[in-house]
Amino acid sequence: MREKKPYSYKEIVSIPKNLKDKLPTSYDVIGNIILIKIPDELARYKEEIGSSLLTIHKNIKTVCLVDPVSGEYRTRKIKVIAGEKNTETVHKEYGSEFFVDVAKTYFSPRLANERIRIAKLVKKGEIIIDMFTGIAPFPIIIAKNSSPKIIYAIDKNKDSIEFAKLNIRKNNLLDKIELFNEDAEKIKDLIPKEINVDRIIMNLPTMSFGFFDKALDMVVKQSIIHYYDILSEHDIDNRIKSLIKVANCKNIDIKNVDIIKIKSYAPHEFYICFDITAKKN
Repeated sequence: MREKKPYSYKEIVSIPKNLKDKLPTSYDVIGNIILIKIPDELARYKEEIGSSLLTIHKNIKTVCLVDPVSGEYRTRKIKVIAGEKNTETVHKEYGSEFFVDVAKTYFSPRLANERIRIAKLVKKGEIIIDMFTGIAPFPIIIAKNSSPKIIYAIDKNKDSIEFAKLNIRKNNLLDKIELFNEDAEKIKDLIPKEINVDRIIMNLPTMSFGFFDKALDMVVKQSIIHYYDILSEHDIDNRIKSLIKVANCKNIDIKNVDIIKIKSYAPHEFYICFDITAKKN
């Protein structure tokens, strides 16, 4: 008889039985690093939880306790609770490789399907802007899986831009992606004037609305804007009305809005993408 191997860290972790139902059911795997959030009542058992995860996942080298994403750079407070004291790794996604430091830059493996969805929408020869590029996962996945003319990628975080440079070189896309270590507020001064931008990516949930008018400044004829937000179900219609109002002030007509619920973010809240067709009047 073969010994049955545990399939979940919950089966082997050494904590009181009455607390096992508090154990997280999901966590992020980025390269060979696990990022996990632990409720306060389990904080004293964080090392045991980390050790159990290492036992179950043989390819994992480091387990990190993380706080929620915060700040304009969308970074997280990281504490290594098991394994190697290292926060740098290489993450693979749809044939691309990303160097990332989980303590200094934002990267979500849960957006892999969203990134390939956008890539499949891109037509040959498109000019694209990624306003909050991070380590450049959207531009790289798009450039590797479609045929854009050029992607202008912007980010204010110097650490993110350094990793983006490394990732663009690693994936042999120097001729397809142009990086700017700047605030997206300056977008109009960064991109060549009077070019028709075909697609604009605004992946900065909770803050995107404040930059929507800057994105609209780049609409010369007609553009697709992928606007990301975190909203409850009953706030979606109000947000769309607010976006239309901003567009009207810019003499731009919102022709169509497709709503894509990417994932649950919190109880009754969703990580949402609005695929917006914006046309200059």
